[in-house]
Amino acid sequence: MLDVEFLILIIIGFFWGGLTAPVSIRLAEIYGILDIPDARKIHKVNTPRGGGLGIWAGYMLMVLFMSLEIPALKFISAGATIIFLCGYLDDMCSLSPFLRLGLHFFASALSVFPLGLSVLNSAVALVWVAGVTSAYNLIDGVNGLCISIFIASSGSLYLLGNSYPGVYMAAMALGVLCWNFPMAQTFLGDGGSTLLGYLFASHFLIISSSVLNILDVGNLITMLILFGGIPVIDTIIAFSRRMIAGRSPFYPDKGHLHHLLIKLTDSAVVSVTVLLFLQSIALFCGFIFYERFILK
Repeated sequence: MLDVEFLILIIIGFFWGGLTAPVSIRLAEIYGILDIPDARKIHKVNTPRGGGLGIWAGYMLMVLFMSLEIPALKFISAGATIIFLCGYLDDMCSLSPFLRLGLHFFASALSVFPLGLSVLNSAVALVWVAGVTSAYNLIDGVNGLCISIFIASSGSLYLLGNSYPGVYMAAMALGVLCWNFPMAQTFLGDGGSTLLGYLFASHFLIISSSVLNILDVGNLITMLILFGGIPVIDTIIAFSRRMIAGRSPFYPDKGHLHHLLIKLTDSAVVSVTVLLFLQSIALFCGFIFYERFILK
C-alpha cells in the first residue's frame, strides 16, 4: 500500500468505530444489554454493553478485502465470530463458564493450527491465544483500559511486520474509545473485550509464525508473555493469588492491578495511564527479545 492508502485505512477504521458505537448503544438499550453496578464494579449507573459490535462488523468487512492476500484471515474471522457471539450472548444471559472456555479453545485452534507449527509449539500457542482472549476480558475493569492496551498492542504489530490489519483494528478501537473514555457511554462487554484479546493474539501469531518453530519452549513462552503484556501478567497474578487463598482462580474480586492503582491514586485516568505505560514497556521488551534471540 502507498502511504496515502495507509492513511485512508486509518481514517476509515477510526470513523467506522466511532460511528458504529451509537448503533451498539441503541441496540443495548433496546434489548436490555446493560452493565448493572454492584459492589465489585467501579461505575455507578447502568451502562450499555456491546461496544465491540462495530469492531467485529468492521473486522468482517476487512476480511472480505484482505483474505486473498492473507488466507489465514478466513480462519481467524470464523474464530472471532465465535468469540464475539459467545461473549455477546453472555452479556445478555450468563453462559456456562465451561461452555465459554470450550468455545475459546476451539476458536483459538482455528487461528493456530493453520500455521503449521510443531505439536508442542502449537499447544503453547493455543493456550496463549485462549489465555489472552480471557485476559483482555479480566483487565476490562476501568474505562478505556482494555481498548487502550489493545490499540498499543495491535498498532505495534505494524512495527513487527507491516501489519495493515493491525493498524486498521487499532484505528477502529480508537473510534470506540471516544465513547468509552474518560466517561463511558458504552462498555465493550464480554463480547468486545474477548474479541480484542483474540484478534491481537491471532494476528501476532500470523506475523511471527515464520520464527515460532525455531524457538524452544522456554523462549517461546517468554516471548508470548512479553507481547501479552499487562493483561497476561495481571491474569497470572490474579489466578495465583486466588489459588493461594484457596479460592477458584475464576472467582471475581477487586484485586486486579487497575483496582490497586485506583485505590492508590484515587484516579481511574491515572490507573489507565500507568498500565498503558507498563504495557508499552512490555511490548518494547518483546521487540528486543524478538530481535536479539530470533532475528540474530
